[in-house]
Amino acid sequence: MATPEDSQNARARDFMALMNRLRIVEDEAAENALLDELTRPGAPLILSFVNAHAVNLGWKQPGMLEGLMRSDILLRDGIGVKLGLRAFHRRYGLNMNGTDFIPRLARAYAGRRVALFGTRSPWLDNARRALEGWGLTIVACHEGFDPPETYLRLAAETKPDLILMAMGMPKQEEVSVKLRDALTHPVLIVNGGAVLDYIGGKVPRAPRVMRQTGLEWLFRLAVEPRRLFGRYVVGIPVYFAHVAEVRWSHEGRAASGQAEP
Repeated sequence: MATPEDSQNARARDFMALMNRLRIVEDEAAENALLDELTRPGAPLILSFVNAHAVNLGWKQPGMLEGLMRSDILLRDGIGVKLGLRAFHRRYGLNMNGTDFIPRLARAYAGRRVALFGTRSPWLDNARRALEGWGLTIVACHEGFDPPETYLRLAAETKPDLILMAMGMPKQEEVSVKLRDALTHPVLIVNGGAVLDYIGGKVPRAPRVMRQTGLEWLFRLAVEPRRLFGRYVVGIPVYFAHVAEVRWSHEGRAASGQAEP
């Protein structure tokens, strides 16, 4: 029978495995190289972003963690994960937050076929028009509340080069894995959370100075206090409690010669 210590050690191992899977983008040159790589997938490829909220969900929901771990590329999103990596003396690189990087990635797909799966109208329709204005050809556009089979059918019928997922966690991570397993043509599948809400004008971006200093979460909380209270006011202390627990467990295994590299 598993003991509380066994469960704690398992969560610590899962946390470290997730941190070890992050692709650290060190500088602008590396970011440009990644962008070029992502515009030329040779097979179905999943890009996901790891922030403090994702870690909290993965801590409680094995399916969420599994979905993240099955992504092909994981990028660090936000100051919380940066501080978590620093706590373990790991490199953290650039903040690759999806609300900045995904629009840049989408513009690189100008002239190509794109599917939008997520959020709801009118924001989804607004996002479609905005992306068409950027030169993308939208071949499928569907709200994010249907069963996975709906998106599998649409993607198989339209064969997009890029799929932007905006269903929220953990549904988008689960559906993205099903899409990758079902599709046979080269396609980049991006788990983007609220990115279509941003592009569609539902949610404003924080001032640049707040984005540059890692305080965008505070702006988002002020704009959507009811929806984001649990994620930030409750979730941030919970996340750092997880970091502390993992560090304690990691250091305990290190002292006994059992730590992972």
